Amino acid sequence: MADMKRGKVVAFMDVGTNSVRLLVVRIGLDRSYAVLSEQKEMVRLGERVFRDGLLREEAMERTVSVLKNFCDLSRTYGATELVAKATSATREASNRQELIDRVREATGLELQIISGLEEARLIYLGVSSGHHIGHRTALFVDIGGGSTELALGDQDDHSYLESMKVGAIRLTTMFVRRPEGPVPEEVLGKMRKYVKSSLVRARKEVLQRKVSLAFGSSGTIVNLGEVLLRRGSHRPGVIRRSQLKRLIPYLAGMDLATRRKVPGINPERADIIVAGAVVLDTVMDELRLSEIAVSPRGMRDGMLQDYLSGMEGPPGLRELSVRERSVIQLGRACLIDEEHARRVTIIALDLFDSSERKGLHVMGRKERELLRHAAFLHDVGDFISFNDHHLHSHYMISHAELLGFSRREVLLMANVAMYHRKRMPKVGMAELRELDGKDQEAVVRLSTLLRMAESLDRSHSNLVQGVRFSKVTKRSVRLIVTASGDPQLEMWRMEEDRKAFKKAFGRELVVVLDRVEE
Repeated sequence: MADMKRGKVVAFMDVGTNSVRLLVVRIGLDRSYAVLSEQKEMVRLGERVFRDGLLREEAMERTVSVLKNFCDLSRTYGATELVAKATSATREASNRQELIDRVREATGLELQIISGLEEARLIYLGVSSGHHIGHRTALFVDIGGGSTELALGDQDDHSYLESMKVGAIRLTTMFVRRPEGPVPEEVLGKMRKYVKSSLVRARKEVLQRKVSLAFGSSGTIVNLGEVLLRRGSHRPGVIRRSQLKRLIPYLAGMDLATRRKVPGINPERADIIVAGAVVLDTVMDELRLSEIAVSPRGMRDGMLQDYLSGMEGPPGLRELSVRERSVIQLGRACLIDEEHARRVTIIALDLFDSSERKGLHVMGRKERELLRHAAFLHDVGDFISFNDHHLHSHYMISHAELLGFSRREVLLMANVAMYHRKRMPKVGMAELRELDGKDQEAVVRLSTLLRMAESLDRSHSNLVQGVRFSKVTKRSVRLIVTASGDPQLEMWRMEEDRKAFKKAFGRELVVVLDRVEE
């Protein structure tokens, strides 16, 4: 990967109240990046800090030790820049300078303490960069150990940031007197009242806007989602308020030892999960959220996005959607022939649009977008080997972190890319079993259009200037191919594609060459 080799490796560390998280990435000169490592270690830096304002000696030792290990690991990957930011527990501790000095002495790392609003901004950047939001207004909720951050924004920018001194460790420290026992209803009530009073300003801001969707991040919310999934939730990755309300008394009624054994729960989080659940439940109540989508992304991803935004990059890349940006970055990381990929994409979309106008299919803009991305990525498998590269393309698209896409969309694109050559797909075949019948039919037709588009730039010479379907009968359809020069290879390959076209669209394909003067 030429550009990636000329780039650099950067490590980002989120030093939270409960845990330290590491993200190591290789960043190319075009601002594409590849994740090299992700790590998380529980350190409980904020234990008791919200009671007396002091970081404990043992907690600082654990944190310094983890940061040293993370720095060593990052350097083995070739990291030349290490970025570390600390949040709630550190910024509220009166002895925070001691931690900063000890970290610098042990690791050479300059630990930066950020404000609550800056934390909210970075969380917004991290979560929004991984989901398809567009121009809709989304609410972002992150429940940490010492604070809860809220943000409102669309794909491009935030419109409101809030940081409240409400967190899972803080509330547990303040209200739970016997951590090893059940949490009484009276204590739950006190927690709710405290959270509600902290939400007054945010409630006013959020309720006067039209919020279309909500995302929840942080270990607490992710773990609650895992517990609910194990308890039979039918919507993975989504927490419904009604489910959460039933879960809280269930968890609160157990002693700590029993709670640690609940299916799906992180045993290291069992002592603070009830308080975290109360925070989320109260936030959802006060902000009138019936459900919230669980996001695995968070502040360290925001640190990366913030870093990338300060780099010079190709014109217009910053303005692309999350989906477009992740597709382009995967293609460039795999050194695709981008000129060929874009020509094939243009031809494939012309075939899609022309066949739609002629009534050959009823697919819409969503399928058109997925065809566009699959066409751009159809040759990423060349990065592994040209032999069977269509199979490698399927694997790479399926397993890449294509941000903003659902699992269904990724699988659809991967299959369209895979069937651009060699054998043709059939509805019901094993490779398509994760897709429903409608999506399987879409794969058959979209992959056929991509197969034809690839054939029409077979020589990589940009000879084909345009394509359009013209005369359509019950038995056949005519395709006009406008080309310059001598597209002999392209026309020969189109003969091979006639069989695929008939299977996909139920008509014979008649190809007519329309030469133009060079």
